Amino acid sequence: MDDVLFVLEQLKEKADAAYLKGMARFGIDNSRALGVKLPEIRKLAKIIKKDHELALALWDTQIHEARMLASMIADPKQVTPELMDSWTGDFYSWDICDQVCGNLFDRTPFAIDKAVEYSSHEQEFVKRAGFVLMAEYAVHNKTAPDEIFTNLFPIMEREAWDDRNFVKKAINWALRQIGKRNNILKVKAINTAQNIYGQPSKSAKWIAKNALDELISK
Repeated sequence: MDDVLFVLEQLKEKADAAYLKGMARFGIDNSRALGVKLPEIRKLAKIIKKDHELALALWDTQIHEARMLASMIADPKQVTPELMDSWTGDFYSWDICDQVCGNLFDRTPFAIDKAVEYSSHEQEFVKRAGFVLMAEYAVHNKTAPDEIFTNLFPIMEREAWDDRNFVKKAINWALRQIGKRNNILKVKAINTAQNIYGQPSKSAKWIAKNALDELISK
């Protein structure tokens, strides 16, 4: 507990009232936030290094930046599927979702299975987590075989109807990141985007057009 209190004091010292107010402009729920900029949280994480028990305790504080920090110092080797389910169930803001997925969850052996599972979830930020995991896994796992990603394209097609802002943006992100891995996946991503564009929903057309603009231009 002493460690948790010390870390919270460190975060509070770096809090910026103007930044806290401005978070809302980026669609971030700041109701539990202190107003600490992400680079400052990363600096603190580098000092602490990996400390899984402290990460769990920080998550339990429910403080926005403490949870961001928890995602940076938690040990992916100690993450269980149950922990992933618990933390994703706590997501209430896109930045928490993205940081946890990109700092921690995509480095676990369960990343793809959970991405597939979460991709059909009713809760917006859990569903977003499914597609953010796909995108982050594509970025960070350089040696992953193409087959892993090829199997994800039908899921993007299936869910492209979802017009919730944070879901459709995550689907688009996953489609683009996977398509940028290599030329084989790029062709498949373009084909997937074209199939999505043929769907009647506005969200599908936005997902597809945005992805095609990037994938075809590069």
